[in-house]
Amino acid sequence: MRRWDDLTEAVGSVLAQLRTGDECLLVIDYNDELLARASAEFARYDAVRVVANAQTKGLSGARNTAIAGSRGGVVAFLDDDAVAGPTWLGEVLAALGETDVLAVGTAALPRWPDGRRPAWFPPEFDWVVGCSYGGLPTERADVRNVIGAAMAFRRVAFELAGTFSDLVGRVGTTPTGCEETELCIRLRVAKADARIVYLPDVAVSHHVTADRLRVSYFLRRCLGEGLSKARVSRLVGADAGLSSERSYVSGVLPRALRRELGRALRGRLAGLGAAALIVTGVACAGLGYLRGRVTPGGGP
Repeated sequence: MRRWDDLTEAVGSVLAQLRTGDECLLVIDYNDELLARASAEFARYDAVRVVANAQTKGLSGARNTAIAGSRGGVVAFLDDDAVAGPTWLGEVLAALGETDVLAVGTAALPRWPDGRRPAWFPPEFDWVVGCSYGGLPTERADVRNVIGAAMAFRRVAFELAGTFSDLVGRVGTTPTGCEETELCIRLRVAKADARIVYLPDVAVSHHVTADRLRVSYFLRRCLGEGLSKARVSRLVGADAGLSSERSYVSGVLPRALRRELGRALRGRLAGLGAAALIVTGVACAGLGYLRGRVTPGGGP
């Protein structure tokens, strides 16, 4: 239970913002020891319910358990290693109250182990550690999909599009994802005028553990992202599944590469490492995508 402190901090950040009648549903993913400890720890809070994942093991199943077990008209999701800012819930609910807004995502800012970004880690790849990344809108905007660490949906969204697919998404420590991407695309297919809004000025702090700052993890996560995008493309079509990725690869990453090479030319050798990771990260993602298209069930 190495993330226990993160979990209690995450729950505490939500409890501080709940309104009368709101509830916090904590879903435990096939871990009996953690289920028992969490049930005992949070029993004193009337607003907290601790439940076991009753569906497929993994993130999609846990989220679907929350959807089925919750009662409100809005379902907000926060990762167990993220801490919501003090106005996070209120601002998310306000945005969801607007016409045709069915989903809202907020910024997820990395909380680095020593408080500083590693010099070799390009901001455009912060998605590797589950955070908002360079290239996302810097002002409020309609987007294709939310970021899974901190998002919310009106319940009608699930009635229209269904819930999270267990064909995509993280299971245990396997570095795959994109279940929220696939759901958001389905939502727009089900309701063409549905709005999915990103609020960059509303944020959660997302804990980055030291083991995720290894180059080996970085490359595995990029490979897993490519595999996940292949699965999403198979489910919803390549045009929708890769629309944002095309502009990211053709526009955002070349600018990032020039910046990092410029740093290296000015004598900051970490820029050379960051530039190398941009290139190898894209290559690994491409390899994962090809593997996923050829062998849909293959793992990273």
